[in-house]
Parts: sequence; structure tokens; C-alpha cells
Amino acid sequence: MVEIEDYRYFVDAALDEMAAILGDLGDELANRKPDLVGANSPVQILTHCLGVMAGWIGGFAAGRTIVRDRDAEFAAVSSVADLLAQMAESRAAFVEDLASIEPSAPPRLAVPPPNGALPIGATQGGICLHVYQELVQHLGQLELTRDLLRAE
Repeated sequence: MVEIEDYRYFVDAALDEMAAILGDLGDELANRKPDLVGANSPVQILTHCLGVMAGWIGGFAAGRTIVRDRDAEFAAVSSVADLLAQMAESRAAFVEDLASIEPSAPPRLAVPPPNGALPIGATQGGICLHVYQELVQHLGQLELTRDLLRAE
């Protein structure tokens, strides 16, 4: 496992890129979905990423009680300024949570099946890698979404 500070560098870079995309899009485009079946708006994508961070790092790895409404993440509507303020709060909690991470230790809260039996749910380090995987996957989705919205 990489050092926690190195891990945080990569997570911060992905989040910074997401924030820049939303800032460039502005409120109207950030809340619009591309004309594709099942598409999400940029606000919904970032809201989901914040939920992933809280649920997996804050909850499963750090052991905090997290109330997460995953369905609501994909129905979110927000101003860019409000969402970026929420992101700042999420990042502060993330930094606190990372301070307690023991990469080779089991999760502090049980990861439900089927993920609990996979490397993404077996250790706190696995959880960290899963969160990074989700963030960069959704960063790519956000980049494509931005491009589609600008082309419409």
C-alpha cells in the first residue's frame, strides 16, 4: 500500500479536476444531463463521489456512522458554489478519516456482500484503493459528460 499522504495527493488531484470542471460549467450546465439514456448530470456525478468517499472511507474504513442515500445522489440538484462548499466539508472529513487508516487492518465496519469478500472490502487499504478507483472512473465520466453538454 502507498503511504497515506501519497494516496491523499492522488485523491486530491482527482477532486481538484472535478471541481474545476463544475466551476467551468456553471450552474445551468452542471445540473443538466446529456441526452443519453441513464446519464447523470455533473452535479449528480460529484455528489455520488462525495457519498462514496464518506461511505467507504468514513464508514467502512474509519468506522464512523454514515447515513447515505445513494439514490438521492443521482437525483441531486445544486448550485456549483453550494456543491463545492459541500466538497470542502467532505474533504476535511476525509483527511480526518485518513488519519485513522491502517491499510492492512480489516474494515472497522463490515462491508456487505458481495464486496466484503473481495479485496475492495477485505482491508482498509483495499477500501482506499476502491475509493480512488471510483473517483478516477467518475472523473472520466465527468469529462465525457462535460464534452457532451458543451456539444449539445
